[in-house]
Amino acid sequence: MAFPTTIFAPMEALAGIPPKLVPKVAKLVGGMRYADLLLHLPTATIDRRHVTTIAHAEHGTLCTLRVQVVKHQPTPRGTRAPWRITVTDETGIMTLVFFNGSNWLKTKFPEGKEIIISGTVEALLTEKQILHPEAMPASRDIHDLARLWPVYPLTAGITQNMLAKAVGSTLATLPEAPLPEWLPPEVMHTRQWPDFLGALRTLHLPRTETDIAPEGTAHSRLAFDEMLAWQMALLQARQETRTHPGIAHPLTFELRQRFLDSLPFTLTGDQQKVIAELDRDMTTPEPMLHLVQGDVGAGKTFVAFAAALRAIAAGYQVAMMAPTEILAQQHFINAQKYLAPLGVTCVLLTGKQKAAERRNANAAVADGSAQLVFGTHALIQKGVAFKALSLVIIDEQHRFGVRQRLALSEKGIHPDILVMTATPIPRTLALTAYGDMDISVIREKPPGRTPIKTTVNSTDRLDDMAAALQRVLDKGEQVYWVCPLVDESEKTDLANATQRCEHLQQIYGAQVALLHGKMKPAEKEATMQAFKDGQFGILVSTTVIEVGVDVPNATTMIIEHAERFGLSQLHQLRGRVGRGSLQSHCILLYAPPLGQYAAERLDVMRQTEDGFIIAEKDLELRGPGETLGTAQSGHIITKIADLQRDKHLIVEARNLAKAYLSETQPQEVEDGLKWLMQLFGRDEATRLMQSG
Repeated sequence: MAFPTTIFAPMEALAGIPPKLVPKVAKLVGGMRYADLLLHLPTATIDRRHVTTIAHAEHGTLCTLRVQVVKHQPTPRGTRAPWRITVTDETGIMTLVFFNGSNWLKTKFPEGKEIIISGTVEALLTEKQILHPEAMPASRDIHDLARLWPVYPLTAGITQNMLAKAVGSTLATLPEAPLPEWLPPEVMHTRQWPDFLGALRTLHLPRTETDIAPEGTAHSRLAFDEMLAWQMALLQARQETRTHPGIAHPLTFELRQRFLDSLPFTLTGDQQKVIAELDRDMTTPEPMLHLVQGDVGAGKTFVAFAAALRAIAAGYQVAMMAPTEILAQQHFINAQKYLAPLGVTCVLLTGKQKAAERRNANAAVADGSAQLVFGTHALIQKGVAFKALSLVIIDEQHRFGVRQRLALSEKGIHPDILVMTATPIPRTLALTAYGDMDISVIREKPPGRTPIKTTVNSTDRLDDMAAALQRVLDKGEQVYWVCPLVDESEKTDLANATQRCEHLQQIYGAQVALLHGKMKPAEKEATMQAFKDGQFGILVSTTVIEVGVDVPNATTMIIEHAERFGLSQLHQLRGRVGRGSLQSHCILLYAPPLGQYAAERLDVMRQTEDGFIIAEKDLELRGPGETLGTAQSGHIITKIADLQRDKHLIVEARNLAKAYLSETQPQEVEDGLKWLMQLFGRDEATRLMQSG
């Protein structure tokens, strides 16, 4: 049997959906294909199976009835009274109530006609009524309405009925018979899973409430298929990368040893271990694709420099890309301090350089005299041509899209790629989002770092907190004050950065500056640089400082409305202080009352500075999308699988993907896997992820 491919066509017409609303549906389901609609699963059910009469319809019960429309009582002009419709059957009278009703109700509920209705009954003193019932013509079978209805996540303008009809009509285009099975018989038997189409139908046409349960067999089957498609894409991308001839860097240690000997400290055991792992990968002729996770302040930069010196000593060039110009500049300054004295030529390439400066930098990159090149996305512009690029280092990888990373990797002849992130990633997510990479972890912090003292206080003490900053400033130290909004909003009572800055300026005058995402890039860079240079003592900011410059003199971090932030974000923000030997403090201000999950998050922050523990808790409390970032960041956002709940399936799916790729499979299985990868959109991902 051929696998159905019509569902991969763009959605043009959907039953029950007006054409102008089709784009809204596409946005809701996360794609323009009919397949994306089918993978938009219900999250609950409504039980309309109780068929009864008006006389026997009990208060608070969801009932389905066959009734006759007697009369309409439209909303009186100029009032907010509801539109009322009187209906009857052989046992009694009932009123249907619609707020914001209009003449369309006369068409939907024609007087004198019989209809089928369903809704929750309210028994008042003298009458029974149903608010906004579902309805359909009496010519239909009552059991079309009197069944278990799936409840889908919706968006404005799209109703449950509209979406259910669109899904039902799309389901009807699929073959009745099961598709050839791509999962091994032993897996199907052990898990007691249904076939793929059977699972899909069970979820969209449930017969019991447990049919749609995330732990149920139908949902688990599809979640496993999604993980299998993702793991196949990751492993294929890695396999493809390894077929390209890379650069086997020779074992040359003299330059690196001079670097290590010049450092005023000794590298931690974790740093040394990761450098050895990178050495192993850089020695092979296969292109390296390696992720280094290190908590805030774990010393990833020195590990990157050690890898860079390995390439430079062999006569190659290295590119190091950062998400912001100021961070690229910080890396450049560190390189000038530690590497330039060793004779390494470092070049900075950013968008704000003057034309002559850029021409000179580009020329040095092109002729190979620039050995270590720092920059932002400007490094991947067309005008930048490397002579002998063999290593690409990407800092804070989650700030770049996959396509941008691909463009950079194509600058060299399949260079080694080293990706660094200060966001600790739980093993489940690492396997899923970075399964095609070799992963190293730096957990140890360099000696000399003083632990940050974290306290949690109510916003009731905000004025005391503001006044207490004087003690910090008197010591010559600096303060970050982070707010969740930039400007005042009528819809929320959250603090905003602009107001807080004005409030603090009333106390501390010109010592207070403001930084937020709506400022022009040049303004942001200048403000951050001025703070680093000590031109003012308090920086009021939004979360744009989450990944930022080292300011060792900044010792106090105040996060207002901390209950609204996720754990990983709080941890990244806290990491802006504690960069030196001075005692640092992080104060988390919350607006009471505090919800259960918010209280848990703040408690975790108070108890630990270990980013890996925090990342696991963040995944548990918030989910993978928020933990890693948005879809635009190039990370996996799953349609069906929950990376916390279904983590046991990820390892199993990875093992199966490895087995499938290690030997030739029967044609039906091969065809099924290709269809599956296309279904979940992983066929395109395979090529893109070869860049890391």
